[in-house]
Amino acid sequence: MTNPIRDIEKADVILITGSNTTENHPVLSSYVKRAVSFKGTRLIVVDPRRIPVTGFADIWLRQTPGTDVVWINGLMRVIIEEGLYDEEYVRSRTVGFDDLKKAVEPFTPEHVEQVTGIPADDLIAAARLYASRKAGSILYAMGITQHISGTDNVKSLANLAMLCGNVGVRGGGVNPLRGQNNVQGACDMGALPNVYTGYQKTADLAVRERMAQAWGVEALPDRPGLVVTEMMEKAHQGELRALYIIGENPMVSDPDLAHARKSLEKLDFLVVQDIFLTETARMADVVLPSACFAEKNGTFTNTERKVQRVRKAVEPPGDAREDWRIICDLSTRMGYEMQYESAQAVMEEIARVTPSYCGITYERLEREEIHWPCTGSDHPGTPCLHMDQFTCGLGVFHAIDYRPPDELPDEEYPLYLTTGRVLYQYHTGTMTMKSPGLNARAPECFVEISDRDAERYGVSNGQPMKVSSRRGRIEAKARVSDTAVDGTLFIPFHWAEAAANELTNAALDPTAKIPEFKVCAVRIEP
Repeated sequence: MTNPIRDIEKADVILITGSNTTENHPVLSSYVKRAVSFKGTRLIVVDPRRIPVTGFADIWLRQTPGTDVVWINGLMRVIIEEGLYDEEYVRSRTVGFDDLKKAVEPFTPEHVEQVTGIPADDLIAAARLYASRKAGSILYAMGITQHISGTDNVKSLANLAMLCGNVGVRGGGVNPLRGQNNVQGACDMGALPNVYTGYQKTADLAVRERMAQAWGVEALPDRPGLVVTEMMEKAHQGELRALYIIGENPMVSDPDLAHARKSLEKLDFLVVQDIFLTETARMADVVLPSACFAEKNGTFTNTERKVQRVRKAVEPPGDAREDWRIICDLSTRMGYEMQYESAQAVMEEIARVTPSYCGITYERLEREEIHWPCTGSDHPGTPCLHMDQFTCGLGVFHAIDYRPPDELPDEEYPLYLTTGRVLYQYHTGTMTMKSPGLNARAPECFVEISDRDAERYGVSNGQPMKVSSRRGRIEAKARVSDTAVDGTLFIPFHWAEAAANELTNAALDPTAKIPEFKVCAVRIEP
């Protein structure tokens, strides 16, 4: 997030898109609800489903799945045409405005309505509301990123925020809501194939030399590794022969699970390190039991870039150990000695090799909250990014054109499918499905379908139904609901016994390599 969570209550207008905020981020959503209910903040929600947060919205735009670039460009066209953008901000802090202006010109309200289904008048009203308020916060999540156009979607939202001068201001910003605990921290620590800690590029010779010196080795690779989806494909082709999976359950969370299963089966050797015996761990040659959050010391970095201490409360059960100790011992046995006295010693190394973390210490975290970048022991941290200027100097507008989803409905598969989460289960259910109370609230998978589609296909509420795509088929009970939009089904992906990802499309965003979980074509029958 460019802004801290508390800034949400300082916003004059909030735009939420691709985020079922009240169910997926229930704590953070309380800031939104307070801002709207008690502080006069206006709310725009853009989502194909009637999610709970739409009940707080001034304007709800219901788009066809996979058409986000179209409505975002449409908003910007209205804002530019009516002279509602922040001319001084655009002139002094950005480049590329002329290219942006040309790119959005074809996206008239009428064209947007034709492609997205959003009424032209509603689009115009939303554009005027967002542009007319002093500080506008954009909140988004995986409903924006999990598309083949995910990178384009994010860049388009950044364009919209800069156009109205909403980056680098309190109450504004472009704020991705992370999908899992410490996802931000994992990325910060270099758990990506093309960067070291703090997003230092592996392609940068000076960075490689500095990291090699810190780690006592002669040289480090100059080529990036593979992302998860590429690993699966390489395994399927027989080019990748061994895989070490830590804290991930791809046998429920990956797209096109039939393909993922075949890929893992082709491996010579599979290691899984996790806190429970997941569906993926059951396929492993070796399972390494690891400690959970309450059984170890360390830090997490949350969605607002705030680094937080985690303190050990109980001893881990059985042979379970901290992840970092397992990795260190394995590294040492493989020939590179890796020894630390404690988790604090690991954090001290992180500060030494990571410019954005160099001022963060356990001692400081005991008495204050710190948002990175924190570039020195006397630096207060940076809750709000880009206040005076962008990291690269000037903010760059990107001219983005619309690219439709990889797979659209047709005669054989006439319905859209989108996937997501529910409030009472979490991700692949590794932890939540061991809670009887949560299972009582959300005991099984369901297929959310509109009243009209249910009548059209002869499906009644609670009736078992089959859902098929070009990749697989599952069975689950129908949930006839006014949350659903005609022509679109919603299935939560938590349940392995009716895994929505048996159906989803593994087509990738060419830049981020994220799969298109949010759009594919399906058919149904009772």
